[in-house]
Amino acid sequence: MESSSSIFGTGFFLFWLVLTIFYIYCGWKIYEKAGQPGWAVIVPLYNVIVQMRIIGKPWWWLLLMFIPVVNLVIAIWAANLLSKSFGKSEGFTLGLIFLGFIFYPILAFDKSIQYQGPAGNPNATSLGDQIQSIGSDVK
Repeated sequence: MESSSSIFGTGFFLFWLVLTIFYIYCGWKIYEKAGQPGWAVIVPLYNVIVQMRIIGKPWWWLLLMFIPVVNLVIAIWAANLLSKSFGKSEGFTLGLIFLGFIFYPILAFDKSIQYQGPAGNPNATSLGDQIQSIGSDVK
């Protein structure tokens, strides 16, 4: 007869496994919506490079993810740029950060949400274009 702690451990592991597979599937769909290969979500480090491509940031932002505290700022910023890349606002960014188990599936499976280019600017093809556009909408 199994003890209650091993039953809890097995149940927790199965829950974690199902949740991980679901998040991978959601990421796969998000990458495909953005015109990137879905399989990239399962390749460590390369998935971050692809995400940087989706949000319109250079690959070396991956290096910033290894610096303590800076990585938190970059992760929040990347979540904001991801939501803007799909035409969503800062409110959706807060949802991605605090209620990711609800908002990532919405981003992945809602057919009305379409990729609109890096940070929501379909004309921004390079970092230089993004830098030049800073302050252009301020009147």
